[in-house]
Amino acid sequence: MQSLRVDLGLRSHEVHVGAGLLDELGATVRRAGLGGIGAALITDTNVARHYATRAVESLKRANFAPTVIEIAPGEASKSLATLATVYDRMTAAEIDRAGVVIALGGGVVGDLAGFAAATYLRGIAVVQVPTTVVAQVDSALGGKTGVNHPRAKNLIGAFHQPRAIVADVATLATLPEREYREGFAEVIKYGAIMDAAMISDLERDLDRIAGRDAAILEAVVARSLMHKAAIVAADERETGIRKILNFGHTLGHALEASAGYGRYLHGEAVAIGMAAAAALSEQRAGLDGREAARLVRLIERAGLPTAMPPEAFRDADFISALRLDKKRADGGIEFVLLDHLGHALTRKLGVSEILSSFA
Repeated sequence: MQSLRVDLGLRSHEVHVGAGLLDELGATVRRAGLGGIGAALITDTNVARHYATRAVESLKRANFAPTVIEIAPGEASKSLATLATVYDRMTAAEIDRAGVVIALGGGVVGDLAGFAAATYLRGIAVVQVPTTVVAQVDSALGGKTGVNHPRAKNLIGAFHQPRAIVADVATLATLPEREYREGFAEVIKYGAIMDAAMISDLERDLDRIAGRDAAILEAVVARSLMHKAAIVAADERETGIRKILNFGHTLGHALEASAGYGRYLHGEAVAIGMAAAAALSEQRAGLDGREAARLVRLIERAGLPTAMPPEAFRDADFISALRLDKKRADGGIEFVLLDHLGHALTRKLGVSEILSSFA
């Protein structure tokens, strides 16, 4: 097991990465300083089939009284309607302010459960237990929670830091291949924006990662989280350097929303967005064409798409979603670009500038 600390003053917390950690979940939650007994274990039906019983048994051994709340899998569940159902179940279970929400699942579960914790009784504790690559290397850490609006992704949300993160890499073994591979996009992102050596290491180790080698997965997850923890500690509320974590996400989120949530998995849309952002980086930030091509080749080797549907840039829903991007300010979008592999910067670009670059 590897552990690291996210340094955020009173909101600091531990992150644990390794195989078999789910069986120690209850003890880990207690060590995080949570002394109540009420626990809402929020998960989706797919994850519940594999891991809910083990999580519940571990929580019971630590003298919690867990209530399991299952939601439908998929991005469509990250909605206000599902959130209302979660509130109903938590209220029926009489979860009080000493209680804890356990988010057992991927990014959808983590974001939804985190937002429920942030807003129920004006805020109770949450522990993130990510079970997908995307969630383990990215979305579980950082305190971003929320739900989607039909017109734009993650439009409704709040920052709410977890009390602990437990990333059991053994849970990745049951992911369907497509859902497993989508997470590679977020791993590649860290190399692209802040760790050029990671690009070389991924080129070398990609076959082992694709084969779900537990040792290499622990190393990759821990390395990714180390990078994100450093950025979040420096800029918790995304007013500065944290914006670079959105590399590929501006166009990716617009594609997810305009195509209808579920057509593209998050990592697939981000992969397409990174390839497009690499091309835009050549035009706007001086990224060497050979480095852009190298990044795109790695994304393709990971089994992810890189081609933006040509009709997207002319689609009214895509343009609308782009205009509603969370990073918009003063009529522009803080767009993340690369000037070389391993270093990102932001440039304020108008929507028309972004669209015209791909005309």
